Amino acid sequence: PVDPNIIWSSSSGNGSGGGIVTIYDVRNHQSRNVEIWPEDVGGATAAQVKYRFNWEFPILISPHDHNKVYAGSQFVHVTTDQGQSWKIISPDLTRNDKSRMGFSGGLTGDNIGVEYAGVVFALAESPKTAGVLWAGTNDGLVQVTRDGGQHWTNVTANIPGLPEWGTVSSIEASRFDAGTAYITVDLHQVNNRDPFVYKTADYGQTWTPIVNGIPHSMLSYAHCIREDPVRQGLLFLGTENAIYVSFNDGANWQPLQSNLPHAPVYWIAIQPHFHDLVLATYGRGFWIMDDISPLEQMTAPDLSSAAHLFPPRDAYRFRNATQPDTMPNDPTAGQNPPYGASLDYFLKSSPKAPPRLSILDAAGHTVRTLVASPRPGINRVIWDLRFEGTKPIRLRTSPLYAPEILLNAQGWRPAPGERAISILAPPGVYTVKLTVDGQDYTRPLHVLKDPHSNGSEGDIQLQTKFLTSLSGTMNTMVDAVNRIESLRAQLLELKSAVGTEEASTPIRSAADQLSDKLVAIEEQLIQLRTTGRGQDDVRFPPGLVHKIGYLAGDVESSDYQPTTQDVAVRDELQEQAATQQQHLKLLLEKDLADFNALLRQRNVPNVISNNP
Repeated sequence: PVDPNIIWSSSSGNGSGGGIVTIYDVRNHQSRNVEIWPEDVGGATAAQVKYRFNWEFPILISPHDHNKVYAGSQFVHVTTDQGQSWKIISPDLTRNDKSRMGFSGGLTGDNIGVEYAGVVFALAESPKTAGVLWAGTNDGLVQVTRDGGQHWTNVTANIPGLPEWGTVSSIEASRFDAGTAYITVDLHQVNNRDPFVYKTADYGQTWTPIVNGIPHSMLSYAHCIREDPVRQGLLFLGTENAIYVSFNDGANWQPLQSNLPHAPVYWIAIQPHFHDLVLATYGRGFWIMDDISPLEQMTAPDLSSAAHLFPPRDAYRFRNATQPDTMPNDPTAGQNPPYGASLDYFLKSSPKAPPRLSILDAAGHTVRTLVASPRPGINRVIWDLRFEGTKPIRLRTSPLYAPEILLNAQGWRPAPGERAISILAPPGVYTVKLTVDGQDYTRPLHVLKDPHSNGSEGDIQLQTKFLTSLSGTMNTMVDAVNRIESLRAQLLELKSAVGTEEASTPIRSAADQLSDKLVAIEEQLIQLRTTGRGQDDVRFPPGLVHKIGYLAGDVESSDYQPTTQDVAVRDELQEQAATQQQHLKLLLEKDLADFNALLRQRNVPNVISNNP
């Protein structure tokens, strides 16, 4: 907390057992070992060591002072000088039962601190009031101090129905009330696999079990509980096989599993800035539920309404960062969240008509329309921060010299290698509009510049204007290609219809001449020999459509304004595009008109239309 450049980590075992604490500085990639008691005690039993540190001993940065860090052995230790010195602020908080601190047993002894009994296993300081510190042990005790460690109170006896010898696996001190805390106690090592989860609101004087809704099974014992930092009463609970959520302070729980495997959820963290729920599972997996703000915002009136559009969190238009090369089959690689803005909405029931999500810019123009699910409940749609793309090319003829490549069932094929232009939304305030059965629900959405980008918002505005110009040219060229393709396809059909008799020779000859003229223009716009089956881009030169798409990709690759060269190339391409547009206009006005006149003279009904 507070200083994102400093990382504290802890470990024990593997021969030491002295409470290894490491401070790592991400700015210079340097670390320092500030072990609490750097005595090599590998092979010693728990009863023989000065301080008992479990492999998973807790380390806690104070929410009130990021220079104050706590750690737990059988005592609570604290440092205020980055580990240069540690002091003890508690008595032995465990049962200190020496009968459970002997040799590990087994064919081969394994006394390295991992399995030590009688250790502080969980620590928490109240975010509300400094000095209110909770400690839980792995031999079943819960203790609290309200004066920074000067006086401790054992409140274990106040917890109803709690068997002995459990591991207090997590303590969550409430950020909303200093006297409130939540605990989980794991008793599976003494073969009790029920969930033990409790809440206190009076500093541990009384406790209430909060396990309603958690099914009892061999895998229902609890590991970790967390309170949402925004919504009071919203809790998350990790058990041996699931994650649960409560909207009423633990009175009732329900699964929050979604696509999470039924793995042991050992730890939970909530990233407060982006409202992400982060889980650590026993399989060394990390899982993130991105943006839980709908769960934080959901109210009873929302659930009773026909539809509700939640306020979206700010969306950053992040730019790609250069990463070190990694193997494509790296088993430790995770998945990034979907890029863009999370748009969440609630439907009480399936609407009569499909719902629609629209994105409007500051001027009220619709820049993107998204497909929305009609499923009742909370739904999420990701807007990738892109405007509507340029029109698609639909080729209605086979590639030149490759007649074996056929059209699809709809009578067309895509243009291989051609890219659409879809502008990345510049920073600004947009409006999200959800339409359900004629009713509109709107929310503002802030799109923010990547804070790591050196380009200015002024640069991005110039870039957007540049790309908008290219998009217009691209759409004009795509319209031309689609029109030419329609004409060429009709000419082929006409030649087949009139047959090969001598009387039809003038029509076939005129059709070939018109087709050749159309091809001459179209070849300037796209490469007609491209098949998509190999290295077409190194065999044949690109057309104007491809060049415009390439230029757009080059300009939008960063947040900088277009270069002088970008502008010069655009001007040349647009001039060439205008020339070909003029050629097509003249061809349609004269050559196509002459050809249609010939068809009328021959009483052929297949008059060619110039509509794509």
